[in-house]
Amino acid sequence: MRHDKLQADASPVSVSQVGLIRLAGPARAIALDVLRVNSLQAGAYVSHFRGRGMEFDESRPYQPGDDPRNIDWRVTARSTEAYTKLFREERERPVLIVLDLRSNMHFATQGAYKSVHASNAAALIAWAAHHRGDRLGGLIFGDKVHRELKPKLGRQAALRYVHELVNHPDWQVDEHAPPPPDEPALTQAMAALRRVVRPGSLVVILSDFVGFSRAAQSYLAGIARHNEVLAVFISDPLEEELPPPGHYRLVSHDAEMAIDTYAAGARRDYYKVFEERRAMLEHFCQRYGVHLMQLSTRDDPVQSLQQSLGRRVA
Repeated sequence: MRHDKLQADASPVSVSQVGLIRLAGPARAIALDVLRVNSLQAGAYVSHFRGRGMEFDESRPYQPGDDPRNIDWRVTARSTEAYTKLFREERERPVLIVLDLRSNMHFATQGAYKSVHASNAAALIAWAAHHRGDRLGGLIFGDKVHRELKPKLGRQAALRYVHELVNHPDWQVDEHAPPPPDEPALTQAMAALRRVVRPGSLVVILSDFVGFSRAAQSYLAGIARHNEVLAVFISDPLEEELPPPGHYRLVSHDAEMAIDTYAAGARRDYYKVFEERRAMLEHFCQRYGVHLMQLSTRDDPVQSLQQSLGRRVA
């Protein structure tokens, strides 16, 4: 079945296990070896993933062109020159998919909810990792529940990820739920990820990065020093820019509100908030070597991932 037909039949506000399993077919065309990500500013770059998981082998003197992130600081401290770590490939690389299902992700004005788009993309990456022979695990988190999945090999690992995704409690948004804990859910997720990730893993984070605190940035920066990290920035067109001046009504399952977009100052302030969040994320990714791609709710996840991650050569 064509992936455009799959999307046409899918719900814009929820996901199903059958629907995510059907993405195993389109995922065969998605490569996890080469990353071609268009910068959120101008230009583009091509980067090869480090490949399968890497285990430390030995240290040797640092040479021009070596990755500074691989400097062996312990050996360097005992020597008069810098040393870099050398790694050997593991048979299977761990791939960890971190999926954001917080309440702010259950929103869209075009296409499907951010949570639905993120889930479809997460399932595609899960199946692509399975087809490549990698070990798959991850973290699925929301406002209420965090679920950790240890990396495992085989089709059952992808099916387990899909099952946990579909049945995650945070698909049910509770308007009367108690206030969130003192530490934001995204920060908790990054702390948990730092605890479970192994060096040499490929880490994919799908989120709108609302609440990407300094603590969360610190955790992710540490993760990026020893792992390949791809941040998939999920957004809706309304977040980026308000609609033309006028009166609009927004509706959820049990509430509605009216907005007025006539005020030029309010429109500028609204745009500024989103641009600051996007610029902050872009700056962070550039600084710590994190790959970044943007996925809008009006985009096709299959085509977007094929373009950004590269098409798999049969």
